[in-house]
Amino acid sequence: METKTEQLFNFLDGHATRIAEKEDLLLLEAVYETAKAWAEGTISPDVEDATKEEVRKAIQLAVLKGMKANAQPHHQMTPDSIGLLAGYLADRLSKGRPYLSLFDPAAGTGNLLFTVMNFMDGRTAASAVELDDLLIRIAAATADLLAQPVSLYHQDALRPLMVDPVDFVVSDLPVGYYPDDENAAGFKLKSDEGHSYAHHLFIEQSMRHLKPGGHGIFIVPANLFESRFATQLHTYLKDEAQIVGVIALPPGLFKSQDHAKSILILKKPDASPGPKPEVLLANAPDMTNARAMESFFAKVDAWAAENGYRTVN
Repeated sequence: METKTEQLFNFLDGHATRIAEKEDLLLLEAVYETAKAWAEGTISPDVEDATKEEVRKAIQLAVLKGMKANAQPHHQMTPDSIGLLAGYLADRLSKGRPYLSLFDPAAGTGNLLFTVMNFMDGRTAASAVELDDLLIRIAAATADLLAQPVSLYHQDALRPLMVDPVDFVVSDLPVGYYPDDENAAGFKLKSDEGHSYAHHLFIEQSMRHLKPGGHGIFIVPANLFESRFATQLHTYLKDEAQIVGVIALPPGLFKSQDHAKSILILKKPDASPGPKPEVLLANAPDMTNARAMESFFAKVDAWAAENGYRTVN
């Protein structure tokens, strides 16, 4: 018997495939048209009482199929396991606050952001920026279907943003060089020669839009602190941020060691009294290993309790 997620995916995929063939569209464009029609009530699946996570996962599967059919380097999606881990970390860092504002400056289709929002359902509102027109349209349709409050901005996220300071930035940062040297000149992490690292500039832009005491949860290259501009990044973080945690992600999530990533947790300094939290250093295990994950979560919970963050009752 099919799960609700499978039923919803088949509904999306079937409609999108027919639209793509009939209107000569890319499959990913047809997925958007299908999600939009569903959100507007023009079509609807014969599935009752699907949860927000079941809807999100079905959309994710349809989008992944569309991306695979017409592969483009900038059309990528953060794996679910990383999104769920980011949601768990945000929940622990939130100290049990009933309402949190989120921001993703590189939202793509919004899958990472929506995974975190679903994890903390009812406690969040978000802003998100994406430069790719198709991806942000998919994010908008998904937000409508999930009934998650998200304000979306279609622009270069490294330009000035109309985004109020937030409690959390959660983002899978674009990796590579930023081509606009003139705009990069306004950043402390600009390169003195040649193009600057986009992921470094995104960190700086994100810190600008955090409230004092707010946290950034960034998916970054595993070699972030060993790269060409690592010394410059160290200096910036020493002056502008506090490293709260670094979590190495399981190698099996990535095609090769060259593509390996980690989660970097930063805090924007504030005037709160008391010692700085001990830095959380951990290796996330294979997320299919239930016993290893239980041990990992226990370690994070113990760290949270010892450093004044939220603990599990």
